[in-house]
Amino acid sequence: MPHMCSFPLSPQIIFYEDRNFLGRSYEVMNDCPDMSSYLSRCHSCRVERGCFMVYDRTNYMGNQYFLRRGEYSDYMSMMGMNDCIRSCRMIPMYRGSYRMRIYERENFGGQMYELMDDCDNIMDRYRMSNCMSCNVMDGHWLMYEQPHYRGRMMYMRPGEYRSFMNMGFSGMRFMSMRRITDSCY
Repeated sequence: MPHMCSFPLSPQIIFYEDRNFLGRSYEVMNDCPDMSSYLSRCHSCRVERGCFMVYDRTNYMGNQYFLRRGEYSDYMSMMGMNDCIRSCRMIPMYRGSYRMRIYERENFGGQMYELMDDCDNIMDRYRMSNCMSCNVMDGHWLMYEQPHYRGRMMYMRPGEYRSFMNMGFSGMRFMSMRRITDSCY
């Protein structure tokens, strides 16, 4: 009996100029730092497969929003966005362990705690009032401005993040963290 391998289909998101999937469309299957050369505006999208982070500025800057498989007929009102989507980043599927160290101060200073699962409130769990840097060793994570996974968010992939302020998040504190797991896909 021959051995069959199944390969997952590539992530796919389709952006539309107007609400309710109308107007010109643009299909994306990986990262796109600037959508303005394809669409003059973007007010709805459909995630066919996978998960994506979308940004309201080019080059993965500005406010970030996490999108999983589904239809977003008017995401500006659904998510409270002030502007159109200008760039998007595909989040690769990951099946493995999750590990991230969070630090109270910039450049990995102050208190340090290691997370291997979701944390809905760093103040309650660690008595930590601020998180200014982190090191993501394994997995892909979402960090949230408020406890219980609310408020503005930031996508973190493996790497060292020495200063959230230098990344354009001045005045923003991250108070909860969630793993992007299989169940998101």
